[in-house]
Amino acid sequence: MCTVELPKRLNAAAVFIDRHLQQNRADKPAILCGDKTVTYKGLYEGVNRFGNALLGLGIRMEERIAIIMPDCPECVYAFFGAIKMGAVAIPMNTLLMPADYEYLLNDSRAQVLVIHSSLLDRIEPVRSKLRYVKNVIVVGDAAEDDLPWKELMAPASDELEPADTSRDDSAFWLYSSGTTGFPKGTIHLHHDMIVEADLYGERTIGLVESDVSFSVAKLFFAYGLGNGLYFSLWAGATTVLLPGRPTPPKVYEAIDRYQPTVFYGVPTSYAALLYLAEKEQRTSIGRVRMCVSAGEPLPKPLYDRWLDRYGVEILDGIGSTEILHIFISNRPGRVKPGSTGEIVPGYEAKIIDDDGRELGVDEVGTLLIKGDSIANGYWNKHEQTKDTFRGEWINTHDKFRIDTDGYFWYAGRTDDMMKVSGMAVWPADVESILASHAAVLESGVVGVPDKEGLIKPRAYVVLKDKQAASEDLVKELQTFVKTNTQPHKYPRTVIFVDELPKTATGKIQRYKLRQMAQAEG
Repeated sequence: MCTVELPKRLNAAAVFIDRHLQQNRADKPAILCGDKTVTYKGLYEGVNRFGNALLGLGIRMEERIAIIMPDCPECVYAFFGAIKMGAVAIPMNTLLMPADYEYLLNDSRAQVLVIHSSLLDRIEPVRSKLRYVKNVIVVGDAAEDDLPWKELMAPASDELEPADTSRDDSAFWLYSSGTTGFPKGTIHLHHDMIVEADLYGERTIGLVESDVSFSVAKLFFAYGLGNGLYFSLWAGATTVLLPGRPTPPKVYEAIDRYQPTVFYGVPTSYAALLYLAEKEQRTSIGRVRMCVSAGEPLPKPLYDRWLDRYGVEILDGIGSTEILHIFISNRPGRVKPGSTGEIVPGYEAKIIDDDGRELGVDEVGTLLIKGDSIANGYWNKHEQTKDTFRGEWINTHDKFRIDTDGYFWYAGRTDDMMKVSGMAVWPADVESILASHAAVLESGVVGVPDKEGLIKPRAYVVLKDKQAASEDLVKELQTFVKTNTQPHKYPRTVIFVDELPKTATGKIQRYKLRQMAQAEG
């Protein structure tokens, strides 16, 4: 088993930021964002200025710094600046409602909030209810009582010694995307990013210094943070940041403008990009040499269509907020379409049944993972921590099987599986088949009781443009599933919807579909 050897005293910012000046990358572009190019020297200075600004505000080690920012250089300065001076950075989802921010900011007890002026309306309704925030730093136009970013940064020194932290000190938190219940603050340590960048970014997918990376997934959650930031910094490469929504036209515009060599997406984004390409007869993806996917299983038909159009593999994998990034992945040149891939070197996996017995080849059970990027636990969530973190192992709450070649195959969440006519049905199986139908953009499948109280599959289907919903199409989709898998798996009802409820990472929130089904009767 390969491991990452690290010293006991360690500050992650020194590893990802400071060392590049010693390795002659001062003038190399680190970040491309709009018309702005930030060199590694500029990144170093921005991080140091923000760290010194926090010290000037009286912030102490281990105090929390909340960051509600679009993907931009200031977001990176705030994240690594907080870590470098010994505080704990907490990037937060930019798509939430005021009540969500009230919960997150009070739960984390953040002393400082760094926020973009375009997002201030999300916290104004709950300002009076924020019990711990002492300073609000605003990038852009600030209110009278807030601290303008520019005025705070201008006098701050661009030199800063890293705080004397250990490899096991808290460096940042990431709130889980909340597929069920309230988001949980996941505590990550200074060594966690280094472990993932080394084991996955370098040893598994082979990022190199000449790469230019571009991620559809945003920096505020685990998948995007690795893709769009620390993987690139680990390699001494360049990253492209897109502040706005990654709509297909904007994504293609960024690909054409910045010519990235590595592209990261989620299955939903690949489907949308393909759909636009098919409409506009686009056949080029520029200099992209490698594509990565996670968040939901990548259906084989989607993989095949992408490969046929662009000639570039999509490396599907699975990661989690708790493990920080991808721990099972397909490899360049040895993809098995439809599978999640092989275990990433440095991690261990086992599949167990409900009694904890380890299962064999092609037996479906719960996936447990062991590895050194696993979080320290959930903040203020003792029972949930015990349920998920089990000694050296973590319960992913995902159902998998492993084939004779060592490839893992996703079978759904532990609470998604349904028994139909006494046989197991996992939503991912039915969704994968529906995705291969010409009329379907994407779908979500859940179990719904019939008149007899027996569980039957229901499919919520998003159609492609120009496809009309009809009873004939319902029957066609049902027949399509029946003829492509065991007949008991076909959806007894098909509901056409404009969009599926999803987390910020692009995961289908099936519990919301179950709520919809309950309301519909």
